[in-house]
Amino acid sequence: MEKFQLLPLGVQDFSILREGDYLYVDKTSLVYELTHTQRAVFLSRPRRFGKSLLLSTIKYYFLGRKDLFSGLAIEQMEEQGKDPWSEYPVMYFSLASGEFMEKDGLAKKLRTSLNDFEEKYGLPHDEVSLAIRFAKALENANKKTGRKVVVLVDEYDNLKNMTVNPQQEEANRNLYKAFFATLKDCDEYLRFYMFTGVTKFSKVSIFSDLNQLNDISMNEQFAEICGITEEEMISNLEPEIKAMAEKNQISEDECVQKLKQMYDGYHFHHNGKGVYNPFSLINALYAKEFSLYWFATG
Repeated sequence: MEKFQLLPLGVQDFSILREGDYLYVDKTSLVYELTHTQRAVFLSRPRRFGKSLLLSTIKYYFLGRKDLFSGLAIEQMEEQGKDPWSEYPVMYFSLASGEFMEKDGLAKKLRTSLNDFEEKYGLPHDEVSLAIRFAKALENANKKTGRKVVVLVDEYDNLKNMTVNPQQEEANRNLYKAFFATLKDCDEYLRFYMFTGVTKFSKVSIFSDLNQLNDISMNEQFAEICGITEEEMISNLEPEIKAMAEKNQISEDECVQKLKQMYDGYHFHHNGKGVYNPFSLINALYAKEFSLYWFATG
């Protein structure tokens, strides 16, 4: 009887994925290259394309969680490097959800992330502006741990009030700019920082002061860092493809061609390989039905 893998439906946390023995298409060689060749990064990808999982992977890598990377490409790469599996303080901002239409919604979200970071590393808490507090947290964490800080910001552009309340949108943008501009003045305390989002337009206005970010969205080296190539699909998901073909009474080759027709076609560099939308592909193989899964989440 064919053994099927646990497909990571709705799993965005790398530790849950690995500890739960879910399928993982190994992107860790690109994670290693990214974190060892870049310091300040911006990545834009469509919705449901694996941005949160990528940032989660980077987070656990910098936290030194060697156990989660056993058997993956990064394991050997890291062991050959200097000071392998070092643990760095990581400050993580997830803006996928929040009451951003409220007056202090964004401030509360940022404050919560600062609270979590300060508590985790036993740092002092000062009642000052958020931007000053952010800067002090970076400095204090660096001095206390002897390691530079990693800052990760997921869904930076998810401010859900663009047409509802233009005044609040402007207030949010101003707070964003003042808060994250801190990174430019705290370079000496930083090891790596990265922002992800769907749009680039907001990047121009929100981060006009944070102009040192390297936009790798259309970079050939990292074109496949999110999404699944056809080779990865066939090598990692052969049992699922076979089962889907049998249910739909078509050959495996026909199944692959149908999957390609519906879920492939994303290119993030003119020389890059096409990649499949991972959300659509995994849902299709789980349900064994060809449907518009990505569109239905809109």
